Amino acid sequence: MEAVSPWSSPTRVGQFQAGQFQPAIRVADLLQHITQMKCGQGYGFKEEYEALAEGQTAPWETAKKDENRNKNRYGNIIAYDHTRVRLQLLDGDPHSDYINANYIDGYHRPRHYIATQGPMQETVRDFWRMVWQENSASIVMVTNLVEVGRVKCVRYWPDETEVYGDIKVTLIETEPLAEYVIRTFTVQKKGHHEIRELRQFHFTSWPDHGVPCYATGLLGFIRQVKFLNPPDAGPIVAHCSAGAGRTGCFIAVDIMLDMAENEGVVDIFNCIRELRSQRVNMVQTEEQYVFVHDAILEACLCGNTAIPVCEFRAIYYNISRLDPQTNSSQIKDEFQTLNIVTPRVRPEDCSVGLLPRNHDKNRSMDVLSADRCLPFLISVDGESSNYINAALMDSHKQPAAFIVTQHPLPNTMGDFWRLVFDYNCSSIVMLNEMDAAQLCMQYWPEKSSCCYGPIQVEFISADIDEDIINRIFRICNMARPQDGYRLVQHFQFIGWPAYRDTPLSKRSILQLVRRLAKWQEQYDGGDGRTVVHCLTGGGRSGTFCAICSINEMIQQQNIVDVFHTVKTLRNNKTNMVETMEQYKFCYEVALEALSSF
Repeated sequence: MEAVSPWSSPTRVGQFQAGQFQPAIRVADLLQHITQMKCGQGYGFKEEYEALAEGQTAPWETAKKDENRNKNRYGNIIAYDHTRVRLQLLDGDPHSDYINANYIDGYHRPRHYIATQGPMQETVRDFWRMVWQENSASIVMVTNLVEVGRVKCVRYWPDETEVYGDIKVTLIETEPLAEYVIRTFTVQKKGHHEIRELRQFHFTSWPDHGVPCYATGLLGFIRQVKFLNPPDAGPIVAHCSAGAGRTGCFIAVDIMLDMAENEGVVDIFNCIRELRSQRVNMVQTEEQYVFVHDAILEACLCGNTAIPVCEFRAIYYNISRLDPQTNSSQIKDEFQTLNIVTPRVRPEDCSVGLLPRNHDKNRSMDVLSADRCLPFLISVDGESSNYINAALMDSHKQPAAFIVTQHPLPNTMGDFWRLVFDYNCSSIVMLNEMDAAQLCMQYWPEKSSCCYGPIQVEFISADIDEDIINRIFRICNMARPQDGYRLVQHFQFIGWPAYRDTPLSKRSILQLVRRLAKWQEQYDGGDGRTVVHCLTGGGRSGTFCAICSINEMIQQQNIVDVFHTVKTLRNNKTNMVETMEQYKFCYEVALEALSSF
């Protein structure tokens, strides 16, 4: 299991001797290693993390000067002297060379990063001076501006154009995605003709406390930074609030991905030890330390599955071809890997759905949503609880864009319409057939109006076009008429017989996806939520959500990544895209979508 690590090479100035600290781990052994470390018997992550030096390990005299104290957000996370970024002095200000920022070495790339704190009002100008001086083309932001009511970082970028000191910054484009935002700017220094392009990668889904439940989103984010950062640019400027914890996680994962790709080993302990020698407390908690391991493991197990649209047709035919010796294909192997890395849901994760009072609201006790993904109902309906068997799901570009649920039971029709109303859903997609034997009854009025619990549903119109029945309803909460009414379009897809894993036609399901997108764009600017249901809220619903996300991915980023899309959905509900046939169908619809452009 042991391997030689470049971090432990005695030829690196100021480094430790080989074998003095933890050995590198072969990628092939990483799963076994992490499993053993998590067992909690004997030496584990707690002991390993505590072996890292904590707190100040090098002089930081400049940062402690009285003139620089107000330039530090936190008194214990400041810049070491030997690695600090020295700004060019401003005329008449001998202390203007300080910013709370340190150079950090990358994988065989000295000073590949700058780790810094989130700018404060007093330091925004210095921040942009640094970005210009260092010729940086990428800023990585791993915090939100306000978390738990506390300001973590000031907004240091403009809505349009702003001048910070002698640096003019102009916002060119904003590309919002479910877990991060990419903003493109031009920057120009006063007195210079040169205009530079710069991107800010803002990861918005790191939770207020702890770490992300899964690393899938962060890994996709890191790959985008790698792909879009120019090879000849200056250091990547990375910051969170303090510029230590989350910033350290981003840098450590990025470095280890390079190391794994080039050498087939990872050396997380010694990497973070080296990071901490350059900036204090990089990777700030044991929880973050474990998360870095989990992120690298997921990356190594899953690989990079994004395919540029220009190469998709050729690659698809290659990975779908059967190997006569193994009677398998790369797509089949990919699906098997997906099943391995899909999170296992424990009973304690679904405690709300397992409550006795909620049993009769579930079609199957084997198909439950994790508590953290539940959309709790807000509208009051007598003694009914706030539970519904549903899960919030991200699309590619919008957080919680979908609410996946089961076909309403006779006793949950009121809950279903409460869900639609409470979560401002503008669309409902129905992917199963009605079947009285399975208690799949019609849950909408055919004419006039009907009340389902406190929600009045009024029929407006209907039409049918090939495999899609479109209905428009007007809904309101009779208990709160002051809230007004809302329009909801119901898309009933009739091209998916009960006996089939996949729809009859790729073209018709793609037509459904595009009609849904058009309705949402017309009605609520594309930001509305969609309730998606099949019989149990499983394979069919997941397949549809995946196809929607892949379609967005094609349009926004010119890539297709079926694996990443389905893995993201399965992080919230494990039965999304249940079969190999459904998984391959996602690829086939992507090919159909590209053919129709």
